[in-house]
Amino acid sequence: MAIESDTPLFVDLDGTLIRTDLLFESLLRLIRRNPLCLLLIPLWLLRGRARLKRQLASRVALDPAALPWHTELLAWLREERDRGRRMTLITASDQAHADAVAGHLGLFDAALGSDGSINLKAGAKLRRIREITGGGEFAYAGDSRADLPIWERASQAILVNCPDRVSSRLAKDSGDVLQFGAAGPALPLLLRAMRPHQWLKNTLLFVALILSHRLLEMDSLLAASVGFLVFCLCASSVYLLNDMLDLDADRAHQTKCKRPFAAGELPLAAGMAAAPALLLAAFVVALSLPEDFRLLLLAYWLLTCLYSFALKRAFLLDAITLALLFTLRVAAGAAAIGAPTTGYLIVFSLCFFLGLALVKRVTELVNLPAGAITGRAYHKHHEGPLSIIGSIASLLAVIVFAFYINAPATTGLYRAPLILWLIVPLLLVLLSRIWLFARSGKLHEDPVLFAVEDRLSQLLVLAAGSLIWLAA
Repeated sequence: MAIESDTPLFVDLDGTLIRTDLLFESLLRLIRRNPLCLLLIPLWLLRGRARLKRQLASRVALDPAALPWHTELLAWLREERDRGRRMTLITASDQAHADAVAGHLGLFDAALGSDGSINLKAGAKLRRIREITGGGEFAYAGDSRADLPIWERASQAILVNCPDRVSSRLAKDSGDVLQFGAAGPALPLLLRAMRPHQWLKNTLLFVALILSHRLLEMDSLLAASVGFLVFCLCASSVYLLNDMLDLDADRAHQTKCKRPFAAGELPLAAGMAAAPALLLAAFVVALSLPEDFRLLLLAYWLLTCLYSFALKRAFLLDAITLALLFTLRVAAGAAAIGAPTTGYLIVFSLCFFLGLALVKRVTELVNLPAGAITGRAYHKHHEGPLSIIGSIASLLAVIVFAFYINAPATTGLYRAPLILWLIVPLLLVLLSRIWLFARSGKLHEDPVLFAVEDRLSQLLVLAAGSLIWLAA
């Protein structure tokens, strides 16, 4: 379709020129910096969305270069600019953000945004456009149902990642329509953002069930399975929150930039709705389990939130926090079935998972050419000391396991406890292999994924499980 170059073009920002919404981006950045600002947001919102946007824009700096742009549309806009077309950026985002984006691109003759009193969206945006054009023809590029009143008055409609129900409606009303992309289903993207592959970590809730030899008790198996489901829901809720709070760091990362929120593939509004819904579902389901389990679940959630807001940027403390979170899973599994947890199991878990957490940091540093990990307190020169600390933690885990084998409480549970000693060399081989791969740059940044995908690691874990069964 030919677009007349003398028809003024008005371009929306959120969801159109960029694959995100600056209102939610600003809100999340403010919450990350100071969670107590959550108390102020309802007060600002009472005075209107434009007032809320002004308050956020005055407190949150925007880096346009880091935003996820709609590259196809942007390339077309540059072509139109080269042809001499007049273009105006017009957005419901605050004027400060509109100015920052327009200044960064250098494409627009003017930039118009909300001014603290008028939210420049839908009808208000249409009125402003008609004032500028004097009621003449104009073209408009937008992305959502809220843009329908503007498209219906425009002589040319440019649709960007629009839902099918919107684009099909416009296609019937007007043949002068240009489309860039189409909005895909959000559910698959939301599921990917929930990181179902990480649910494997929650199988730790079955450790107490296996070690207490209650795997064949249906009541215990059901309780542990419900606990597994609860932790999957809770963990996914936190993963969504973590990814939304960590947008800048993820976009600067070579692989994390492909995550749905960072890439702008999944609307932040969907994440902000799904995260509390998943958390609520987790605690509702947890009502069917013992009180001790619910307390451990609450501790797990609070610690993960603390990690997301602050501890993840603390040197070494972030790895210790991750080890505690893994250990809480083990303890929660015991609480779900009413089984006691021994000090050996807790200390082993802490050492074992501290080692794995440091493996992840070392792997990131090995794969880093120079400098520091974005959003973390680690620099390239920390690679050696972290390797030493992590290797010691892994070795301590093996030593603690050896003491566990000799403990009277353990020998009383097994008919042939001596067989458990064969697990010690398997642990040494597994952990040594992980560290060797980490130091040589051959390891995936997530050691859990490595254990899942690596055939030898699978065989070692299977062999260890078989030995526990034989010993029992």
